Amino acid sequence: MKAMILAAGKGERMRPLTLHTPKPLIAVAGVPLIEYHLRALAAAGFREVVINHAWLGQQIEDHLGDGAQFGLRIVYSPEGEPLETGGGIFRALPLLGDEAFVVVNGDVWTDYDFHAIPRQLNGLAHLIMIDNPAHHPAGDFVLENGVLSDAKPGAATLTYSGIAVLAPALFTGCQPGAFKLAPLLREAMAAGKVTGEHHRGHWVDVGTHERLQEVEQLLAVAG
Repeated sequence: MKAMILAAGKGERMRPLTLHTPKPLIAVAGVPLIEYHLRALAAAGFREVVINHAWLGQQIEDHLGDGAQFGLRIVYSPEGEPLETGGGIFRALPLLGDEAFVVVNGDVWTDYDFHAIPRQLNGLAHLIMIDNPAHHPAGDFVLENGVLSDAKPGAATLTYSGIAVLAPALFTGCQPGAFKLAPLLREAMAAGKVTGEHHRGHWVDVGTHERLQEVEQLLAVAG
């Protein structure tokens, strides 16, 4: 199974750090954020990783190289213009092959164990969900008996972690260009083709300086 790390975001809320450094290379406890994902994927047996990039993307390629230092083979999907999550994954599909693949947002930090991620899909997508963080109290989707559905009034929601297994067929009918992933997921949910699981461990969307400090503190406690 291949994996894709989404690393094309500009990280405007992390300025001035991201004026000269791409967000995935911002150091957390002395280690670039993206390296936590690469090490976790390698430890779980993944060997091939696709990374998309846009803003200051050459720095990412220069730093990570071909991935040999992590026991991985990294290939890159450069984007000349922002393609959003859906468009970025669609552009990279030729590099990901015909089987289901893992996708990971490059700007989150988590202790999720990729050993546990399903290697096969029963449907079009499998999402890792987490408790709603303070900055996103409304959540995203409802998880019932392992199946995800769109949020509905009165139902308890969870938040999409940015980690998923996706089938290439999820993108059937899409066209090149910028588009979001969420509408594709909601359409698949309406057809009952999206499963999910609840990760109860640590997870932080490193989108602000305050959350960067939160990860630093978590890692300090973990020792």
